[in-house]
Amino acid sequence: MPAMSMMTVYGNPDASVVLVQMVDDHDLEGMETEVKEIQRLTDADFCLLAIKVQHWNADLSPWSAPAVFGKEGFGDGAAGTLSKVLQHTADKTKSYYIGGYSLAGLFALWAAYQTDVFKGVAAASPSVWFPGFADYMKRNTIRVRSVYLSLGDKEEKTRNPVMAAVGGRIREAHDLLQVQGINTILEWNQGNHFKDADIRTAKAFAWLIK
Repeated sequence: MPAMSMMTVYGNPDASVVLVQMVDDHDLEGMETEVKEIQRLTDADFCLLAIKVQHWNADLSPWSAPAVFGKEGFGDGAAGTLSKVLQHTADKTKSYYIGGYSLAGLFALWAAYQTDVFKGVAAASPSVWFPGFADYMKRNTIRVRSVYLSLGDKEEKTRNPVMAAVGGRIREAHDLLQVQGINTILEWNQGNHFKDADIRTAKAFAWLIK
């Protein structure tokens, strides 16, 4: 079971709309900007739960996969992570949305196939290049009403052959969700994967709760 060291609450703790986001130290540095951007884009009263992940590649991966960059491979800790996340979604009077950036965006998508607790997924630049995930989406049915997808317009222009597939994969994912009758959008942002993660994630959540 993965260890989650801390959770930081932003916005109004009593709000009926609750946004759940898995984060690392870099994400936490941009959370104030992200929250302000959501507030700028929408009038909705919300609470954002930023849940810190200890081992990014292990705790957010639905199954094991070899390293794509560097030497660190991917574990299969997503199920354990999700079980801890669901402890914060027990209040049935509230509406929960899950989201995140990069591998946390992939985790949010995967989580929506496991449970119907969430009303929507905010997947900003999600790691849909992840080995086997496109096939997983084809074989299973997502259990949310709405899915926001985005990608930077330079993300598929990389020399890494696995990650270069991200453009084709996200287009496939969007088409698949549309065919399944899910309320979905695919938005293209300027720049590569490392540009404006906080703003891109804010746009994702804002689209869901507007």
